[in-house]
Amino acid sequence: MPGVRTASVNFGAAKLTVEHKIADSLIIQAVKQAGYKAHKVNKTDRQPLGKSIWWKNTRLLTTIVSGVVLAIAAILDWTGIANTFVIPLYALATVVGGFHSAKSGYYSLRSLSLDMNFLMTVAVIGAAAIGEWSEGAAVAFLFSFGNTLQAYTLDKTRQSIRSLMELAPPEALVRRGKEEVRLHVEEIVVGDIVIIKPGERIAMDGIVLRGISAVNQAAITGESIPVEKTTGDSVYAGTMNEHGGLEIEVTKTADNSTLARISHLVEEAQGQKAPSQQFVEVFAKYYTPLVLVAAAGIMVLPWLLFQQPFAPWFYNGLVLLVISCPCALVISTPVSIVSAIGNASRRGVLIKGGAYLEQMGTIKAVAFDKTGTLTQGRPEVTDIVATHGYTDSEILRLAASIEKWSEHPLAQAVVKRANGLELKTAIHFKALVGRGAQAQVDGQMMYIGNLRLFDELGFDLAQHEDRLADLELQGKTVILLGAQKSIYGMIAVADTLREDSRAALEALHRTGVKHISMLTGDNERVASAIAGKLELDDYYSELLPEDKVATIKKIVGKYGNVVMVGDGVNDAPALAVSTVGVAMGVAGSDVALETADVALMTDDLSKLAYIIKLSHKTLAIIKQNIAFSILIKIIFLVLLPLGLGNLWLAVFADTGASLLVTLNGMRLMRRLQ
Repeated sequence: MPGVRTASVNFGAAKLTVEHKIADSLIIQAVKQAGYKAHKVNKTDRQPLGKSIWWKNTRLLTTIVSGVVLAIAAILDWTGIANTFVIPLYALATVVGGFHSAKSGYYSLRSLSLDMNFLMTVAVIGAAAIGEWSEGAAVAFLFSFGNTLQAYTLDKTRQSIRSLMELAPPEALVRRGKEEVRLHVEEIVVGDIVIIKPGERIAMDGIVLRGISAVNQAAITGESIPVEKTTGDSVYAGTMNEHGGLEIEVTKTADNSTLARISHLVEEAQGQKAPSQQFVEVFAKYYTPLVLVAAAGIMVLPWLLFQQPFAPWFYNGLVLLVISCPCALVISTPVSIVSAIGNASRRGVLIKGGAYLEQMGTIKAVAFDKTGTLTQGRPEVTDIVATHGYTDSEILRLAASIEKWSEHPLAQAVVKRANGLELKTAIHFKALVGRGAQAQVDGQMMYIGNLRLFDELGFDLAQHEDRLADLELQGKTVILLGAQKSIYGMIAVADTLREDSRAALEALHRTGVKHISMLTGDNERVASAIAGKLELDDYYSELLPEDKVATIKKIVGKYGNVVMVGDGVNDAPALAVSTVGVAMGVAGSDVALETADVALMTDDLSKLAYIIKLSHKTLAIIKQNIAFSILIKIIFLVLLPLGLGNLWLAVFADTGASLLVTLNGMRLMRRLQ
């Protein structure tokens, strides 16, 4: 239309996005003329869910009326009532049942983008022209019935995504000053204090100010077990507060909450066309005009060139028009992609589009970042070695008494492990940059730090060399504690593996992944120790960010499609050059949500094998749907010259095929076994 710059339809969300300089009413009118309804939505609008009122659904009403009139006409025809009464009833059933299709077909002709509606309309008019009123009416009714049923089943897939936004309540109790008022979420601003009672859903993203409770975050993260929340913890809109009262300081507005962003990303993902869908749509674009030409040839060439009777060949041409409709073929891929992406989103996995979903099924190699991906991402005390007559708890108590004054991550790991122990008084604390710290405890100056510090201080480490070497070979960092030239004890600290790392990697191998490797900036010794524990196929150590990019390119060259798994921020360059970039633990992280092709809302590595299985199943169902759609066409094209095909049977088969591929694709909404 003049004044419209761009227009795109998102199949999965049933949304039309238009960039324009004309009145909104003109766009709504144009959509209406094409046979559809449209209304303008704002960013924060909630689309109504639940059952629609059937008597307000004009497509359903026209289908019912057409079916009833067709049934009456068929009964009268069978009882031998004169055509004078029967033909008008067949004509009425045809007009009522075919009205919406004819209108859409007319506009597809005007825009020279001939579609299935146009083919059906030509078939119905042709049947009436040669006096086949009963078959024309049957075609109109069956096609209308198929469209209505298909619209209903597809809307089920859309409802599952729309229901995401419905998880967040439309209003919340807000404390402003000394007053508590109930406000719509659009009126709540960043910094407001929201009060959440036990059993209520949380309306806004925020930070817990007061209260302790368990929150069910399944809607956001896919976690089945509620997570304990206390002061300082993040909570998300749409999650369920289980048993305690919470006061939450709002950190994001309603239209920018994690839930809103997830819903938006899922909608966008469902609008992205997968390679198989793009192929089918290009195929259908050229296929439909060819069918029209072929049907026209069958209708007139035998009559013109071979003096064959006109009516039978014209009828055969109409049957060819109907059976050649690519309805099932066109719908076969998008309904599968929409269902699979919806399934993944409910499991806490965001897949940014059909292309990435399809690519995950072809993956042969997976590369993991180490820190925060395969490991916890924070150091923990793993070993305590006491000497000089001290016990393990005494060494830990002394070490923590000094380290509590330090901000170093290793020091904090020691203090965390000593939680519950009564610490001693440490005075004259001094940080020794790059080496450790010193402080006076129980009247003597004590030192804590690395080997370099104790070498400089002249401590004799000879008798501890074997134990030190053993701990270092395990990839652990050793902290020494001593005074008066004697070593009192050693504390080993390491970034520990996630509990599910080993099982997740084994599950990946079972899905058909041939090569699993680890990329890390750590030294060779640490990398080797972790790779050995996980039984990785390979590892790459001492890598800078640009080295990770080069390594991913090297793996791509050897194995083809490669998945890179990281945190989505620090690993952004490597994620970008991989076939599919997967970011972990991105709940609430705007940057990570945007950078990755696939985003895991939690740090659950088992979801990787699930995505690959989902991709395999999606590809299998798409292939089934395409093969079935084409096979039905071939069977009827064989039956046609044998005189076994007719109009109503052709449209019944075409509509049946469309519904079957739709229902087959919707199987992807179910939980995978």
